[in-house]
Amino acid sequence: MIKPMTAKEAASRVLDGELFILDVRNESDYKDWKIEGKGIQSINRPYFDLIDGVEDVLELLPKGKEVLVACAKEGSSQMVAEMLDEAGVEDVYYLEGGMKSWSEYLNPVKVGDLKDGGSIYQFNRIGKGCLSYLVESGGEAAIIDSARMTDAYVDFAKENNLTIKHLIDTHLHADHISGGRKLAEAANGTYWLPEKDAGEVTFEYEKLEDGKEIVVGSTKIAIQPLYSPGHTIGSTSLIVDDQYLLSGDILFVDSIGRPDLAGKAEDWVGDLRNTLYNKYSELSKDLIVLPAHFGKISEIDEKGIVQAKLGVLFEQNEGLKIESEETFRKAVTENLPPQPNAYQEIRQTNMGQINPNEDEQREMEIGPNRCAITE
Repeated sequence: MIKPMTAKEAASRVLDGELFILDVRNESDYKDWKIEGKGIQSINRPYFDLIDGVEDVLELLPKGKEVLVACAKEGSSQMVAEMLDEAGVEDVYYLEGGMKSWSEYLNPVKVGDLKDGGSIYQFNRIGKGCLSYLVESGGEAAIIDSARMTDAYVDFAKENNLTIKHLIDTHLHADHISGGRKLAEAANGTYWLPEKDAGEVTFEYEKLEDGKEIVVGSTKIAIQPLYSPGHTIGSTSLIVDDQYLLSGDILFVDSIGRPDLAGKAEDWVGDLRNTLYNKYSELSKDLIVLPAHFGKISEIDEKGIVQAKLGVLFEQNEGLKIESEETFRKAVTENLPPQPNAYQEIRQTNMGQINPNEDEQREMEIGPNRCAITE
């Protein structure tokens, strides 16, 4: 008998490295984006190649292991799973909600406690490589780089008796639709956005400016903005409680941010290098970097967190070790990965210029984030 597997259950197996996947989407969709992870095995056989029978794939399936069938929305994978079950394959699952569900699941993990009380959590959108954060103290919360799926934060706040006060975007996102403005309106909170990224927005916001402090709760945890352009002209990092550096899309664990998603690569190369090689180099090397994205499951540590000390990144991240400015310029402007799906429309949505419905927004976001200079 076939069984559904939720995106949450699939994420747990991916992190544990125990899953075999039969992906029945088109070959091009599979090559562009699929479920990956250490120890994860997957094969691709388009659904239309299996309509007349699954005999050709039976010998490719592992014996005595769970098999997860995945498709775009669910229907095709459920039908193939039923065919495999009828053919005698045991432990067959289908991905509930399909790859769209996989793209939208958020997994909250506690990063650590803060000095004067409170804590910080990382919300991992594992299917898209997006990371957002919740800082809580004294019954209040700030959410940074919120995903479109705002229910995850609202439910977390309710479960932990938190009032959402601040919604912060470190920059105008091009790979995913921000939930910050929606959350701010629902919670009567304050939405913060860098002014230099907000020149074309159609709504009111509070300016996220260098040196300004945002206080969360009675324990006065300071979220200190640090202007750090390069990925966008307004990119602003956040130093939280003198322990954590929320680097947005400027610095990742294995790579650095790309400067081309607003068509200004040549103009912003110098800003990117200055941020990474000058501004960041002056910060404490003990700061724990919490980026807004990751590219590979291997960037998730044994605690389930994407994080690294700034000093370690200066030693190990190749993007921080390019001595020649000309070599750096070529690295961040040439031979870049494909740009995120529908990134122009996503930027317009985040500026309030267009208002796609829920299905359209979901379709715009399908695929990996691709905000780094390397995949």
